[in-house]
Amino acid sequence: MHVPDVSVVVIVYNDAERLPTAVQSVLDQTLRGVEVVIVDDCSKDRSFAVAQELEAAHPDRVRAFRLPENSGGCGAPRNHGIQQATGTYVMFLDSDDVLERNACRNMLAAAERTGSDLVSGMCVRVHLDNRWGKTTEWYPWIYARTRTLESITEYPDLLVYDTLSTNKCYRRAFLLEQGLEFPVGIHYEDLLFSAQAYVAARRITLIPNHVYFWNVVEKAAALSISNRRHEIENFVHRMEIHRRVDELLAAKGHTAIKSAKDAKFLKHDLVLHLRDLPLLGDAYRQEFARLANGYLEGIDPAAYENVTHLQAICAYLLGKEDWDNLLPAADAMTNKGRLCSPLAERDGRVYWCAQHLDDAEGRRILDVTDQGYHTAPLSSLALGNRLTSYEDDGRGSVTLAGRIVNPLGRIQADTPLKATLEFRARRQIGVRSFSFPVETVRHAGDTIEWNTTADVASTVRPLGIIDAVWDVRLKLTAGGDRMTTRVAVGGVDMESASRLRVRPRLTRLVSDRFEPEMTKKGNLSYVLTAEGRAAVRTQALLNGAMHGKAAGVVKRGLRRALKARRNIGSGEQKVKVYHEVFSKLPVKKGTVVFESHMGKQYSDSPKAIYEELVRQGAPFEAIWSYAGAKPTGFPKEATLVRRWSWPYLRALAQAEYWVDNQGFPLALAKRPGTTYIQTWHGSALKRMGFHEPRTKAQGKAGQDRFQAAVDRFDHFLIRSEHDARTLAKGFRLRDEVLLRTGYPRNDALVEAHRAEAQSGERVRGPLAAELGIDPAKKVLLYAPTFRANADGTVEGFEFPFAVEEFADRLGDRFTLLVRTHYLNSVSLPPSVAGRVLDVSRHHDITPLLALADGLITDYSSVMFDYAVLDRPMLFFAYDYEKYATDIRGTYFDLKEKAPGPVLATADELMQAVSAFDEADAKYAEARQRFLSEFGEYDRGDAARQIVEKFFTRSGK
Repeated sequence: MHVPDVSVVVIVYNDAERLPTAVQSVLDQTLRGVEVVIVDDCSKDRSFAVAQELEAAHPDRVRAFRLPENSGGCGAPRNHGIQQATGTYVMFLDSDDVLERNACRNMLAAAERTGSDLVSGMCVRVHLDNRWGKTTEWYPWIYARTRTLESITEYPDLLVYDTLSTNKCYRRAFLLEQGLEFPVGIHYEDLLFSAQAYVAARRITLIPNHVYFWNVVEKAAALSISNRRHEIENFVHRMEIHRRVDELLAAKGHTAIKSAKDAKFLKHDLVLHLRDLPLLGDAYRQEFARLANGYLEGIDPAAYENVTHLQAICAYLLGKEDWDNLLPAADAMTNKGRLCSPLAERDGRVYWCAQHLDDAEGRRILDVTDQGYHTAPLSSLALGNRLTSYEDDGRGSVTLAGRIVNPLGRIQADTPLKATLEFRARRQIGVRSFSFPVETVRHAGDTIEWNTTADVASTVRPLGIIDAVWDVRLKLTAGGDRMTTRVAVGGVDMESASRLRVRPRLTRLVSDRFEPEMTKKGNLSYVLTAEGRAAVRTQALLNGAMHGKAAGVVKRGLRRALKARRNIGSGEQKVKVYHEVFSKLPVKKGTVVFESHMGKQYSDSPKAIYEELVRQGAPFEAIWSYAGAKPTGFPKEATLVRRWSWPYLRALAQAEYWVDNQGFPLALAKRPGTTYIQTWHGSALKRMGFHEPRTKAQGKAGQDRFQAAVDRFDHFLIRSEHDARTLAKGFRLRDEVLLRTGYPRNDALVEAHRAEAQSGERVRGPLAAELGIDPAKKVLLYAPTFRANADGTVEGFEFPFAVEEFADRLGDRFTLLVRTHYLNSVSLPPSVAGRVLDVSRHHDITPLLALADGLITDYSSVMFDYAVLDRPMLFFAYDYEKYATDIRGTYFDLKEKAPGPVLATADELMQAVSAFDEADAKYAEARQRFLSEFGEYDRGDAARQIVEKFFTRSGK
């Protein structure tokens, strides 16, 4: 009988519906020698019957087993699977997850090549209920490259961070020889099993391949075991598993691993439970403290040096069971940036609280002087504001009272106070809010107390799904300082709170109740309750359009659109409403919709144009598009609209100007009264538009759609005649569309170069201090472009060199900033902290370019921008042949024109960085030639030219 290469143990409990998908992901593996061992944990539904059906359909590849009684966890069915497996290697799969198609082949190949007992690959969390198809790689920095370990001591981070059992392939003989089994009757069994396997393995191989897709439903009706943190038994199990792992490490003498694990416990495991403490009762807290403090006594004191100040404060106050000071600290940790304690000052130092300062350890941990709470302007502090009472009259009025933190008594007793309570729509067109004057606001020592009654029924006027969720804020004016605070629920019981009546604008189309709700971060909000799904979906269309001169036209268009109201949230229907309803509204003069990289950033040339408009005081109304659930980094003065939302569609339909650097949705036609200024986002190395074979292969219909999209451009910015020959021709743009201004985003770089040339000094500016960069070190920026597969999908980012080796060899001379393409993300190992910094979340790359003493890139268009600074560039083109000969092709040979060395291997890169100063002088003339050819129009006044041409009176 043929022995399978890999046995995949699929465990299931009451999951008949998803089990076939999991099993099929094993049957579809590109490695054929794979068997499926299904173990049902005595399910109450048809899970075992489905397993038997799969066995009958695939008798040579699937075997099904059932435990006689439910074990209540994953351990027992996995152990049974190990015993029943016949393969040389064993893997584990949960019934609600799937394997990557090449997982077994890749892991088997690595195991046979290296002789490893254990092979581990990358797990990907797939957020099924995220509308944007969100995925997150599980500790990707661990899997940046293939590596083989002779002992877990060579790479402790693996045991500390990747505690999963399911993204691994185990030699079955190894499991049996070592007697490795999952613990039974206790949760978090993966943590112990994986630790035992890591410690026992004679050789471990890590591969940089996706192997396991972990399907996550954030809003599941039934919480997973690990998410039931409100159950004290959950924490009991977690602590017991941690103790067993610690005993294992102690028995093997792995003290360094234990210290790293302790730091992770403080930063992760403990924090998960601390965040929930303000919402749980006294009995839970007391038992939690007993369990946690017993464990914290054994924590390595050095671990506290590797956590944030709030994490350390919480752990210390938990040890003292000081709930009065711990709960505000936990609240502050959950709501980043919020100051929830009144603080204390002693001998010129500022502390989180006045207690425990007679203890040397307490003084050290509680010292928050460096956080600057005592020097920062009051208006910049997010002061904690907790409810002390909540009452409603059962109709439409609510009475609230609360306390606002007054840190160090900075709001003095004689300072006049006034406040307003604001109900603000979370999803909004412009500003949708209603305010109530606060009846009483007074000084009360280290807090400001307030109470008021809000007649919601007669004041708040919701529109519908656009503003279905409302947050509550209190705006406090103390003398000349103005502060906005979120209202936290605190310990107030909201279970008995009634729904509030509201007076909607269109009663027949929307619901008429506000239901109080506590957000995930513990803040007060209200949710509009709907009488019917159709009513909620419909109201988004109206948005005030039923009033005014265009009402008749809008109503006729609306009636046509409402015929398909069941699908009103679909893209097809949104496009229809855009053209048939919103495009009939009048164009609003002076309105500009800005967008950068499809809403992902506040950056690039659109940002530069917007800020120049602000500087010149031009009369305009700015609307910025953002992607995702919550905008970050966008200007507060502008109106923000989520991309593809109803407010976004209406804004585009009525805007006088569109300004973006990539492309507004292709399906939306531009109105004749709208001017589209396309700034684009970089000169081209790769072939673009109709020069791409893939575009030519689309057929006439696809090409016509693409042509219609680029024909919307009224103006297209270029920075050189190279752009005119490449980008403009690739998009089939007429010459009169081209604006030879240069890129507004590069104005700052031109100015930085001029200032440096005049003064002879490099001024790094505030960003260097913000990033904590050592002024004695040179700064290198690594900014690669993305890679795409043959079908156009973007590959995940993987370091093409060993970042830890880079830090060890060069970190004493250089600080490396890593800035991935906006389509990618990166995660750095803790070992490189301070020497390698991830700056990918800095939306605008321009300040990073200005900061960097040198650039490391590959084929990214950032090379053309950085040339303005006349600083050294290194081109790490490790996959040059593949990239240059890709189906898209390039406009020129990078090796011929690159103004710096083109490097093919990681060792060449390390050597070039070591000889950094040599490259500066050697390529000086090449950099000038490069700038002349690719940046001839970048003169530092691009934004001013655009504003004066289109937005100022003299330009019109």
